[in-house]
Amino acid sequence: MAETTQTLVVIGNGMVGHRLVEILRDSSWRIVVFGEESRPAYDRVALSSYVDTWSSADLELTPLTGCELRLGEKAVSVDRERRVVVGASGIEVEYDALVLATGSVPFVPPVPGRDLPGCHVYRTIDDLDDIRATVEAADRPGRHSGMVLGGGLLGLEAANALRGMGVSPHVVELAPRLMPIQVDEGGAGLLKRLVEKLDLTVHTGTSASSIERDGARLIAKLANGVELDLDVVVFSAGIRPRTDLDLGLELGPRGGYLVDAACRTADPRVFAIGECAAVEGVAYGLVAPGYAMAEVVADQLDGGAKTFPGADVSTKLKLLGVDVASFGDAHATTEGALEVVVNNAVAGTYSKLVVSDDARTLLGGVLVGDASAYGSLRPLVGREVPAALLQPGGAVDVEMPADAQVCSCHAVTKQTVTDAIQSGVACDIAELKACTKAGTGCGSCVPMLKKLLTDCGVEQSKALCEHFTYSRAELFEIIRATRITTFTALIEKHGTGRGCDICKPAVASILASLGNGHILGTEQVSLQDTNDKFLANLQRNGTYSVVPRIPGGEITPEKLIVIGEVARDYGLYTKITGGQRIDLFGATVDQLPEIWRRLVDAGFESGHAYGKALRTVKSCVGTTWCRYGVQDSVGLAIELELRYRGLRSPHKLKSAVSGCARECAEARGKDFGVIATENGWNLYVGGNGGFTPRHADLLVSDVDTSELIKIIDRFLMFYIRTADRLQRTSAWLEGLDGGLEHLREVVVDDKLGICDELEAAMAAHVDDYADEWRGVLEDPEKLARFTSFVNAPGTPDPTISFRAERGQRVPVQLGIPEVVR
Repeated sequence: MAETTQTLVVIGNGMVGHRLVEILRDSSWRIVVFGEESRPAYDRVALSSYVDTWSSADLELTPLTGCELRLGEKAVSVDRERRVVVGASGIEVEYDALVLATGSVPFVPPVPGRDLPGCHVYRTIDDLDDIRATVEAADRPGRHSGMVLGGGLLGLEAANALRGMGVSPHVVELAPRLMPIQVDEGGAGLLKRLVEKLDLTVHTGTSASSIERDGARLIAKLANGVELDLDVVVFSAGIRPRTDLDLGLELGPRGGYLVDAACRTADPRVFAIGECAAVEGVAYGLVAPGYAMAEVVADQLDGGAKTFPGADVSTKLKLLGVDVASFGDAHATTEGALEVVVNNAVAGTYSKLVVSDDARTLLGGVLVGDASAYGSLRPLVGREVPAALLQPGGAVDVEMPADAQVCSCHAVTKQTVTDAIQSGVACDIAELKACTKAGTGCGSCVPMLKKLLTDCGVEQSKALCEHFTYSRAELFEIIRATRITTFTALIEKHGTGRGCDICKPAVASILASLGNGHILGTEQVSLQDTNDKFLANLQRNGTYSVVPRIPGGEITPEKLIVIGEVARDYGLYTKITGGQRIDLFGATVDQLPEIWRRLVDAGFESGHAYGKALRTVKSCVGTTWCRYGVQDSVGLAIELELRYRGLRSPHKLKSAVSGCARECAEARGKDFGVIATENGWNLYVGGNGGFTPRHADLLVSDVDTSELIKIIDRFLMFYIRTADRLQRTSAWLEGLDGGLEHLREVVVDDKLGICDELEAAMAAHVDDYADEWRGVLEDPEKLARFTSFVNAPGTPDPTISFRAERGQRVPVQLGIPEVVR
């Protein structure tokens, strides 16, 4: 008789529960997951970044497979005798093994008024949506005011989220310093000074004694007598293990389901992992120990004997733009421990190493302001400390032992990484992540992975492809210096073969960046990708989209009418895009010139949605309409978009201008973004959304419009000249030697003496700009290319069909009736 499949029920769809199911997805277990939230598992560690885009999809973890995922189904009871879990909907699921991964709940101090409207906790995406709604409903001129109760790790994360919503936060911490668990008094003092420069007010050594409602305001009274006039209050004073399911199981001394080293409760069929578990009495509030517990339980369920190895509670993070790290015995609690402290108030850095009483063993440390040494220092905890480290400014480039952990999130050792490299399994960061999982957690170990690749003698090839031994940046300089104007001439003199679909479009982009005529002219047309060949984006059913430029999102009623008439006459699907323009879908190749002739005659030009070029410069309404605006964001956005339109680059470029710190245009999620200040403009660079979202970094502050444009000119031209093929500004900036500081030295301080040349190159682009679609319409030879069938011009493609959906035409999908084309 065939063996009956056993059922594993996992209660909780957070990061740790998700990790367990990932490990077991190819096992013989039938897995049922109860997830209380209606959305898939997401990265709660990066919760504050949700404010950057307000897109929950950006935080979602890899979709689970091989399980029955019941989202929006809270587990309300467990009958251990019958081995049944009951959901809120009444569903009952029998189990052979049960894993509790219920996580934690926010701790809300018993402050009178804590339940008033406008008071929130900070734990989930829904919590942030609720906070946002409160902030947007508040009626206060200028910046809003908020209070975060809690100055630890979560409290500062919550404060950062409030700043992203245009709120000036007060951080109230009962302890005498910020981050009392991770950082010592010296490091906390510097941290306080650094964050207070970022529109935060810190109150330590006190707490909130009451919160009262005064009309539309909240009044918080602190124990030290201070009263705060607020729009929103956020409780982020720590977490408590979530154990609200009454299973009759013993709890740990400080909460959490009590489990042994195998993460098993007193009931042998019930396990607990993550923040809801107390492993041998100890509860952990970090994701790395939770992942280790998931590994243990997965092994136990498959018949193994793995036990919890203990937890590395080291942390490295960036809070409000400030690097903070602590590792090992950060507070020197070991008997006889010695401290080596370097506090550089001028540079804004603090470092402390804790060593044994004989100064031979590294026990721990604290880093604030500059945590670049964390990757080298943390693996040395418990080992002999190199003497150089005990000197002020001592070197940290020391040899790491083979069994030292490189990645604490997934317990990956240096030996595991170097074995993968030396065996040829992994030759770059992406392959190391895939085969070892190192770098896929918090990401703090990625710099060490790069170093290990170099130490193992792996030199990353700069070659663009098999036909050129040069990088894209080197080819750019070759073309610029030799004034080569064709791909044929370039590959004959500096390459081999005939080229490929990698080098051809890359060279075409370089030629366009250097002003070598229309991209469909002469030989260049043969180099282009499909989208560039037809100056439109190819869609799934073989039609194309039309995206006219709408600078800054500003458009007249007359132009709106033209777009509407074109869409109606050609039966095009219309969509407002996130970049504040209108996308028209469903045009066939032969219709493109007809559509664009009407648009060009009405004053429109190409929006370059098809090209590796500037897409849009998004804007809020600024001082023109908004009562919070401090600068004319629309005017600047239009000026920037018209200046950089048609600028060909290694990858697409997106920009935005916000008229105040409320950041409605989401400028810090763009390749270059501008935020208005009372004194001018702040420029942020290197941001993007997509698969790996990145917040842009502040390059310059409070500059006037003239200086701002000059620095953007330099930044864009420096990026275009030095970036790799298809490399966004975010990846380019992260890979740039010296990072942001080097970029600032080059484009602000003119350290290399090239700023005049960069400005001249941009000026030449501005002077030479011509609308690509107008160029097609004025050239019969170019127009002749826009036909579905070369041997039957004007004949529409009979394979293209549509169906109706919400009053518009969309591509036909299998099994859904089409409409007449």
